[in-house]
Amino acid sequence: MSEYTVLLTWDAEARVWVAENDDIPIALESGSFDTLIERVRHTAPEILQENGKPADAYLNFIAHRREKAYPDGRV
Repeated sequence: MSEYTVLLTWDAEARVWVAENDDIPIALESGSFDTLIERVRHTAPEILQENGKPADAYLNFIAHRREKAYPDGRV
């Protein structure tokens, strides 16, 4: 079974999570982290199949979010 790593990155300007993988290929976004994972899980097999690859695959999710920490606790 194939295995793909999907990078989930927070876009602070757009306030959405973005999922990307060039091997599937896939690029999706959502305001909700959990919703994005579900979208990728349901969309990836279809895209893989359309590209002549086996639809059964393991998806590894790696998340990256960078935020500034303020010493006074402001948001």
